[in-house]
Amino acid sequence: MKYEYTYRNTGMDIWQLSMYYIYGSMVGMCNLIFTAAILTLTIVRWETSGNFFRICAVLGCCLFPIIQPLAVYGKAKKQSSASQDIKIRFDDTGIHVGQGEGKQDISWNKIKRIAKKPSMILVFLNSTHGFVLPNRILKEEKNDFYAFLSSKMKK
Repeated sequence: MKYEYTYRNTGMDIWQLSMYYIYGSMVGMCNLIFTAAILTLTIVRWETSGNFFRICAVLGCCLFPIIQPLAVYGKAKKQSSASQDIKIRFDDTGIHVGQGEGKQDISWNKIKRIAKKPSMILVFLNSTHGFVLPNRILKEEKNDFYAFLSSKMKK
């Protein structure tokens, strides 16, 4: 079996990856708890508070659901503009990656884990490095591709 793709990660791909990991971790839970607490405080104290409190409360309510995602998107957009096209091939011997003039062959035993998210498949080389394969390049092969990766990880 062989899967081959040429693509470039967009700002939206990197943003989605960041959001999955922010809101799938303890940090995300703290964000949600803070937002619920500040929203509750804002509703309870709105009538008896002054303008300064109201401004701070509204900003607090907007911090994690609006401001943080916009800031993360800005960073992701900047990061994606510096990236090059990636040519990647998955076959029985491993992963073969080409970017610009560089090429790298990675055997299956170097892959630490794979993850299937709603909009992408992630292939991890270690806890912080890997490959993001968005649905827009996988198309209808996503499930077959994930099954192929899973079969290689079990060996």
